[in-house]
Amino acid sequence: MDKMFLASGDLVGVTFWLVSIAMVASTVFFLYEGLRVKPQWRLSLLVAGLVTLVAGVHYDYMRDFWVVNQATPIVYRYIDWLITVPLLMIEFFIILRAVGGAVGAASFNKLLFGTLVMLVFGYLGEAGVMSATLGFWIGMVGWAIIIHEIYMGAAAQASGAAGGAVQSAFNAMRWIVLVGWAIYPIGYVMGYFMGGVDDGALNMVYNLADFVNKILFGLIIWNLAVKDSGDTGH
Repeated sequence: MDKMFLASGDLVGVTFWLVSIAMVASTVFFLYEGLRVKPQWRLSLLVAGLVTLVAGVHYDYMRDFWVVNQATPIVYRYIDWLITVPLLMIEFFIILRAVGGAVGAASFNKLLFGTLVMLVFGYLGEAGVMSATLGFWIGMVGWAIIIHEIYMGAAAQASGAAGGAVQSAFNAMRWIVLVGWAIYPIGYVMGYFMGGVDDGALNMVYNLADFVNKILFGLIIWNLAVKDSGDTGH
């Protein structure tokens, strides 16, 4: 099959290209920097690199899918999210463990349950298996479970006990989950609830959200790791 190229006016396709390259570059950065920080932070940066690596691979497919079909690559996108979103949730626990903090399995299970509810019903709504409206609102319940746990649950309490830079990073990370993740339902609403399905608006918003939430999430962890490891990062 011949390689497909972007049309000159395909702004959505351009966003797919930008995000796919940004994910690859971020992966190299996180993995390289993971060699320069204290050992207890290396797993955090490895996970950050895995998030952008998985996203970069899927964006390569999503980009080509869009160029050929000019339609939403629903399956590829949700496969990506089913891998990367749980990894982002794991990061909350890894940074707490890096400074001796501890949270129970119940807290992790709540975050995992909320993640699965959010993604599974979001997919069912977008794929047309169930009403897009019903899938949206059930998915929002999953997001609410996550927000509750990281703001008022055991994970939040553990971050307060850790204090200092860890608490600051934890606060920044949960702001991303609260504010940054709000971009996704905005895209869902624009794509499905505003007079028919608008694939262009939906994918541009989703691409922006992935760019911000996955790369910035990793950069917050990197910043904390470098500060804790000293000015030189060694």
